[in-house]
Amino acid sequence: MTIETLTSFFGWMIVINFGLLTVFAVLIIAMRNWSSRIHARMFGLDAGAVRLSYFYFIAGYEVLAFVFCLVPWLALKML
Repeated sequence: MTIETLTSFFGWMIVINFGLLTVFAVLIIAMRNWSSRIHARMFGLDAGAVRLSYFYFIAGYEVLAFVFCLVPWLALKML
């Protein structure tokens, strides 16, 4: 596997993961009340706690995307 292939692979991983991150964020913002009520009833939580868990999910996903997609792509681009 060449450096160009790996760079392309990580580049597409960035596009896919940040695309998914954008879709998740837009859906959570657009359907905030509906989805938090459903998940609050499903898991017996307060709606505020569910919204906080949405924030943690998005933040964690973003950190993982940075660490496993963006950082290797940048390192390969520097080679």
